Amino acid sequence: MSQTRHVPVMLQRCLDLLAPALEVPSPQEPVVVDCTLGLGGHSEALLAAFPSVRLIALDRDKEALRLSGERLAPYGDRATLVHAVYDELPEVLARLGVPKVQGILFDLGVSSMQLDEADRGFAYAQDAPLDMRMDQTTGISAAEVLNTYPPGELVRILRAYGEEKQAKRIVSAIVREREKEPFSNSARLVELIRDSLPQAAKRTGGNPAKRTFQALRIEVNGELSVLERAIPAAVEALAVGGRIAVLSYHSLEDRLVKQVFAAGAANTAPPGLPVVPERYQPRLKLLTRGAELPTEEEVAENRRAAPARLRGAQRIREEER
Repeated sequence: MSQTRHVPVMLQRCLDLLAPALEVPSPQEPVVVDCTLGLGGHSEALLAAFPSVRLIALDRDKEALRLSGERLAPYGDRATLVHAVYDELPEVLARLGVPKVQGILFDLGVSSMQLDEADRGFAYAQDAPLDMRMDQTTGISAAEVLNTYPPGELVRILRAYGEEKQAKRIVSAIVREREKEPFSNSARLVELIRDSLPQAAKRTGGNPAKRTFQALRIEVNGELSVLERAIPAAVEALAVGGRIAVLSYHSLEDRLVKQVFAAGAANTAPPGLPVVPERYQPRLKLLTRGAELPTEEEVAENRRAAPARLRGAQRIREEER
């Protein structure tokens, strides 16, 4: 499998956001964490751009760790790759004896490799087993979700995670079909979604199966609940002056990141205090105005960049204990 086709999204902008924290001379080497290693594009760029940094990179996908391990081998012991989900960051840092880090990067969503490897079942454009687990050693597959979840729960998932307006129609078709024969492959699901949507709904926004596949993937991998734990934990792991950059690909992820950053950047003092005590001062400074979008040129070169939203923040104060 060629590694050249993987183009990291908004790469230069991520490097620029993190640079001030990683270029500061410090007594010990600065540590940067890539919480979503994938094929290692962002990680490789971080190691190349900042020759003094040590990289810790996490991924729940063993195949991604193997391929990235080959790619990052030239950097030797500057790179530590760990099989973990990104909400396990505090445990990983504790195990490695790293109290605080200078930079953290999240590139959320599905890696190019997972989309491009047909047998993983992430892509709706080709027929494959309905798996969708980022870590294939654990958890339930998308097929099990489709075949066993009660209808009401499936509707909730499609609405909440896929923002699918036709959730009820799609789920009633799924329930009808799964009684005849359980779902195992993606092509049957794609066809069923196409058949159950009204004409008008098929004319908008690309493949009509996209939203359902997104919802199933988020459910199978517990992505939003993991992210709810991971972003606050990452902010906690930053040293004062440290920076975090988060790339998200749909509004649910972006909203979560926005809420955590906004809470960290807020003054929490009760109203009317003449002087705001230190413990009420903001812990974060926002580095992006809202969410930054990829340029038109980048989207033209890499269609997977189109939905990306980038937010950055800097840790400006220690937690009061």
